[in-house]
Amino acid sequence: MRGLTGFLALGAMAATICATPALAAKHSAGAAPTPCIDATTACTEWVPLGKAGGRSLIYRSLPLTRPNPHVRRALIMVHGTLRNADHYFTTATGAAFLARTLDDTIVISPAFHSAEGGCKDVLAPKEISWSCGGDSWRSGGVAASDTDLTSFEFVDEILRRLADKKVFPNLKGIVVAGHSAGGQFVARYEMVNRVHESLGVPVTYVVANPSSYAWPDATRPLAEGDAAPAAAVKGWESETVHTAFAYGPFDAAKAPTYDRWPFGLEQLSGYAARETPDQLRAQLVGRPTTYLFSQVDTLPLGGFDGSANAMAQGATRRARGEAFVKYLAEHLGGKPKTLIVPECGHNDRCVYTTDEVLQVIFPPL
Repeated sequence: MRGLTGFLALGAMAATICATPALAAKHSAGAAPTPCIDATTACTEWVPLGKAGGRSLIYRSLPLTRPNPHVRRALIMVHGTLRNADHYFTTATGAAFLARTLDDTIVISPAFHSAEGGCKDVLAPKEISWSCGGDSWRSGGVAASDTDLTSFEFVDEILRRLADKKVFPNLKGIVVAGHSAGGQFVARYEMVNRVHESLGVPVTYVVANPSSYAWPDATRPLAEGDAAPAAAVKGWESETVHTAFAYGPFDAAKAPTYDRWPFGLEQLSGYAARETPDQLRAQLVGRPTTYLFSQVDTLPLGGFDGSANAMAQGATRRARGEAFVKYLAEHLGGKPKTLIVPECGHNDRCVYTTDEVLQVIFPPL
């Protein structure tokens, strides 16, 4: 029940804001705008995308288009496979409240709605329908309703708007975070996006509990040590990062497409197709990223990817992530930050309302 007290307090805070005449008067006199924290249409905004007049929805605590000198930081929170941006928005605003950063933070949760394939979201007029399967929204795939547009360009546009000094002149830092399928999105977006160095505002990335990664080469963890299936399942017994991993060639007969994008860097597609593997490897280790692994996320729950391509990376989410970050550090010279989130399983609200994680998604400025 981590974070429950904070969320109850958040509701009380909202009631106090609405009920205090003095605060309302102060706001009207030019104080910081009151953040919108409810997962309702009042806290949403449309972001125009593409050349065909399309648009996608975001939940946001403050408008993206209204000049606001009070904003000093931004948090973009990417939802999971259920495409429930409303839930992730309340998780993120609750975390901002617990971290006491609501007053100077803009919180944004983009909605990758889809009416394609197995996804049955009801779309608004002109709303982009993102790809649901295959090279989907979570890996920068092209939109189902606009093949000239990819899902990573949605976040590109949000970042460009945040970096507009005419709107947010005092913005000092942006964090892009995601959990589960959102963690897959952020892990790949971090390594392929083409706006990171051009924004003029520092961006950091927080990847939590994805089912898979885009491995930088054709090697994979060997099924021994901490990567042995039995050991990986018992990984929850430790609150420290496991490091007993070895790497070697993978038997492609077990998974012929194991090294193709989005699981590896072969046959790059979607947004990633414009880059080379060498560029992606350099960006993967050159951009500041923290990897969060829940202590007890060692069971095949919550949309766990049990495909042959994903299983080539390890038996559990936690083991896959621990092996991945060790490889980045030891073989590519990266300096990824890693944090085991105590007592949490595959649960975004538990992860993002934990004290240690609040310091990561709302770093000191």
